[in-house]
Amino acid sequence: MGLFNFAKEVGKHLFGKEAEASEKIKEEIERDNPGINDLKVDYKDGIVSLSGHADSPEAMEKAVLMAGNVKGVGEVKADQLEAPAQTAKVEFYVIEKGDTLSAIAKRFYDDANAYPRIFEANREVIKDANLIFPGQKIRIPLSGD
Repeated sequence: MGLFNFAKEVGKHLFGKEAEASEKIKEEIERDNPGINDLKVDYKDGIVSLSGHADSPEAMEKAVLMAGNVKGVGEVKADQLEAPAQTAKVEFYVIEKGDTLSAIAKRFYDDANAYPRIFEANREVIKDANLIFPGQKIRIPLSGD
């Protein structure tokens, strides 16, 4: 995994001053994603750089999404975040205006009732299945997840 782009003007409001951004993002990831060890977070000018060790590719993907779905973050660099190779098929999707998890499930799985699969795969960035917002980036597990 290398560089990921995000919508800088949308996302969870996590910090006020740029000086506290690195620590706030790190706290958020460590609290909600225990699969990351020796995590280091560096935030500068809208770019987050992550380093450390992930227990699984899913933990790494979730850490990237958690960092990127913070208001003020436009890019996440994860080339220094080590993780086992991803064996499952996963896509990333940017939520558009009017989307619902059911509509996204219908699009990817041909079954609107499969939305809990998407919700469970993104619990770290989606706290309520009815509260998603345009510009938010999520992971869509397609196999093995």
